[in-house]
Amino acid sequence: MSGKNVTEVRLADVAGIAAAARILESGGLVAVPTETVYGLAARADSAEAVARIYAAKGRPDFNPLIVHVRGVEQAERYVDWLPDAELLAELVWPGPLTFVLPRKDHADLAEAVTAGLPTVALRAPAHPVMRALLERIDFPLAAPSANRSGFISPTTAEHVLASLDGRIDMVLDAGPTEAGVESTILAIGRDGTWRELRPGPVDLDALHRHYRDTPYPRQAEAAGSRIEAPGQLASHYAPGKPVRLDALDAEPGEFLIGFGPVEGDCTLSAGGVLSEAASRLYACLHEAARAPQPRIAVAPVPEHGVGRAINDRLRRAAA
Repeated sequence: MSGKNVTEVRLADVAGIAAAARILESGGLVAVPTETVYGLAARADSAEAVARIYAAKGRPDFNPLIVHVRGVEQAERYVDWLPDAELLAELVWPGPLTFVLPRKDHADLAEAVTAGLPTVALRAPAHPVMRALLERIDFPLAAPSANRSGFISPTTAEHVLASLDGRIDMVLDAGPTEAGVESTILAIGRDGTWRELRPGPVDLDALHRHYRDTPYPRQAEAAGSRIEAPGQLASHYAPGKPVRLDALDAEPGEFLIGFGPVEGDCTLSAGGVLSEAASRLYACLHEAARAPQPRIAVAPVPEHGVGRAINDRLRRAAA
């Protein structure tokens, strides 16, 4: 960071995007909206810039970063682009699906991006601001969520400033994000096997049925297995208070996050709509973190579709 004490906030218009591109070219840090959450972007080909991400977030160095690219042509510079990735990218990219693929030997990426792993996590984001930014620069962007490591992910510029003000150069403000939970992460093996490393907005089971005519065989991750992708730490997305899950009502001293028929102090979706619940999840957790109640309770959320991603984040928040 360039010795600033206050982070500049710019509207995500043409002038703001141009200013962000100049900061990134010089190795600075910019929080950028994506369709999932706000990401903390730096040029992925610069060891110094990537080191600034880890320092600003307080992120452990064994936790790899997602590299954001314009599309397949740019992705192929860094990884062995396997046939299943080609198929899925045609259907889902740009969008909230991250591929973990074998890294090419001479990929021009900072070593810290991959945290020493032989793979790279790659995504082509759909948000028009992030896409416009990627079109203006000739390098990919490493961009984890724009918050202090382990804390609640940001879906607004205000959420970013709550933990990173003064630690980064700029926030590009485009209002609240849409999907609300981070991308689905899929590791694809050279043998064509699929492993879901993080649930998200993309339904891998539907995609597997589409291409293979069979349900996706989910594999339980071994407890204590090594970190292969972002979002796999047991404790993550933490609001700084104890969290009780599957609550049907609030106990004394609890801030209740509701869903469906369970009314709360903040409600994910009164109508029980999972996509709405995903988009409101982090906003409700931020509100709960600021509330006077010392504990948080969360209503049950169905374990299907994007509900799997919601429950994954809630379990990690409760851990």
